[in-house]
Amino acid sequence: MEKLILTVATTGAIPGKNDSPFIPITPKEIAEEVLLCAQAGASIAHIHVRDDEGKGTIALDKFKEAVDIIRESGCNIVLNLTTSGGPGTHEERMRHLGALKPEMASFNAGTMNWAHSTVFMNEPAFLEKLGTCMKENNVKPEIEVFDGGMVYNSLYYLKKGILLDNPHFQFVLGAPGGLTATVKNLLFLLDIIPKNATWGAFGIGSAHLPILYASLALGATSVRVGMEDNLFYSKGVLAKSNVEFVERTIRIAKEFGREVATPDEARTILNLQNKPA
Repeated sequence: MEKLILTVATTGAIPGKNDSPFIPITPKEIAEEVLLCAQAGASIAHIHVRDDEGKGTIALDKFKEAVDIIRESGCNIVLNLTTSGGPGTHEERMRHLGALKPEMASFNAGTMNWAHSTVFMNEPAFLEKLGTCMKENNVKPEIEVFDGGMVYNSLYYLKKGILLDNPHFQFVLGAPGGLTATVKNLLFLLDIIPKNATWGAFGIGSAHLPILYASLALGATSVRVGMEDNLFYSKGVLAKSNVEFVERTIRIAKEFGREVATPDEARTILNLQNKPA
């Protein structure tokens, strides 16, 4: 079978030190955690950053600080930067793509009610601008899907040429307000994406391992682990580092006969363009 791409999402926008003292918060902490995960075998790092108060932000200077530390170390891991994670205008949510030229970035394919208390805004005007910005900067969209309608939004943008062919989908299961993390829902999503698409999936919180196992059994292109989605290594036991998730996933994948891809192999599988010098 094709090698498995392993993404680590070290931080996210929501969990704080009060939730786990081990979660990286500053750009330096985030970068150092990414470097450790790369050494452990991760293929891709999905990066969020925080402001000086520890809240999610899309500030360019915070992204640049983390990215510079990773790149200047000589680390070869693929960088996948979020375009959400904090308040901002359309331009503020995209400007780090042109400034930092990551190989991948998130394309959250629709608006949803988040935790029944706020709105996660990804309106059509923004998605058209974002898709165009990604094309102009050779950034591969990771199409993040929280419910079935977002797949159909993506198909519209593929038909329109806002998104390019051979898309990569990331199924986010178990987000409050989105599809619940069940194998049945994963199968439903797989049934409606294009046949030439690559895909990955993850479950939030306690659904982490069930969706990981199901994804491997179904031949996923990629899987995602990390403290953005799950703080606990096992029931009641906080993970002390994202490295623990990376190492466990490599062991599990091996039992499924899947070797984890190196960053360069991930670049080939996903046809990435912005390989760092």
